[in-house]
Amino acid sequence: MINLIMSDEQDKIQVSDELMESINKVIEACEEEEKIGFDNEISLTFTDNIGIRQINKDYRDIDKETDVLSFPMYDIDELEEEKMSQDKHIKPLGDIVVSLEKAKEQAEEYGHSFEREVCYLVCHSMFHLMGYDHMEEEEKEIMREKEKKVMKKLNISR
Repeated sequence: MINLIMSDEQDKIQVSDELMESINKVIEACEEEEKIGFDNEISLTFTDNIGIRQINKDYRDIDKETDVLSFPMYDIDELEEEKMSQDKHIKPLGDIVVSLEKAKEQAEEYGHSFEREVCYLVCHSMFHLMGYDHMEEEEKEIMREKEKKVMKKLNISR
C-alpha cells in the first residue's frame, strides 16, 4: 500500500483529479518495477518556480529554479534491506517536490502535454527515491531505461 501525502503550495495551475489519477498510476508502476513490496509513504508537493528555487537554495545550496527535487530516505542498499525486512510498519520513501509552473514551461518547450511532463517528473523522482541516480553515464542509462519502461507501460508518450 502506498500512502501518498499531497500538498499543493502554488496557485498558478489547477491540479485536476485526472492528473492525480495519472500520478498515482505512475507511482504504483514505479514501485512495481522495483518490486518494493512494503507499505510506504511518499510526500508529493506541488509548488511554483519561486517555491522550488527557495527549496533548492535551502537544501542544495543552488540558487536557481528546477523542475523537480527528490529527497530519498534510503540509498539503494538500504532500500534492498527494507525490502527484505519483516517489519510491517509503513516506511517513508521520501519527498518529491514538483514545480508545476516549470512543468508547464517544459511541456510547451518539448511539444507534449502538461500531464505527460508532470508524470515524467514524478517517475524520474520516484527512481531517485528508490536509490537511483544519474551522476555517472552508466547510472543515467539504467535510470532512463527504467523511466522509459514505466512510461511506455502506462502509454504516456511524447
